[in-house]
Amino acid sequence: MISRRFIVGLVVAVGVAGVFASTAAANNSWGKYHWARTANPFTVTLGDNVSSAWDGYLKTASSDWSLSTVLNTPLGAGTTSGSTCSPASGRVEVCNAAYGTNGWLGVAQIWTTRGAHIVRGTAKMNDTYYNTSKYNTAYWRGAVMCQEIGHTWGLDHQDESGADLHTCMDYATNPDADNTHPNQHDYDQLLTIYGHLDRFNTVSAQSTMPGQAALHVERSDRISSSTIEETFADGSQRLTFIYWALGTA
Repeated sequence: MISRRFIVGLVVAVGVAGVFASTAAANNSWGKYHWARTANPFTVTLGDNVSSAWDGYLKTASSDWSLSTVLNTPLGAGTTSGSTCSPASGRVEVCNAAYGTNGWLGVAQIWTTRGAHIVRGTAKMNDTYYNTSKYNTAYWRGAVMCQEIGHTWGLDHQDESGADLHTCMDYATNPDADNTHPNQHDYDQLLTIYGHLDRFNTVSAQSTMPGQAALHVERSDRISSSTIEETFADGSQRLTFIYWALGTA
């Protein structure tokens, strides 16, 4: 069994891609986390820090999530490297690298303010597993890329039982073509999450990240995912959502 290691980054965040799950969810919003904006649709750039092996999957995910009526997700030049994958204010950096045999296929991470407004995000694809025959497939790559980026909009999983709900936001045990894209429920959930407007923007806004250690840490585990929530002195949080690869939970 592969040991569990957790990706942490500053304020709130994270979804990780693996393979199992536990319960179907009619509402798959990720808590109250959302980007603050004063008008819809709003735009969050996806920073391209991926290799050529991932470019097509990133382009597809960008196109898919931009089909939302409240959200545009164009590609832009990356500001970091795959191995570092440092976040940048007001955007989502997407990266790939061989991050090691830590049990996860992909990790999404978001940083939030005290009010649960997302200010930056990252999505990482772990080539340590995608360099193996089991996961080096178009379905696995497409499903995980789509899901990790979906988490950075404030979406949770629709299902964690291994059932196929025909979306990238489930934990289908054997993903196929329809698990590489969002479904209508995902777009409807984005309408719910972003059905209100804020009085300020965190999109393309400069923000700082807390430098102190977390004052409070909570962890919960499900069949094939784990969540770690860290709360800082300024009220901001970092939530790590881990999706384990098969056989590593």
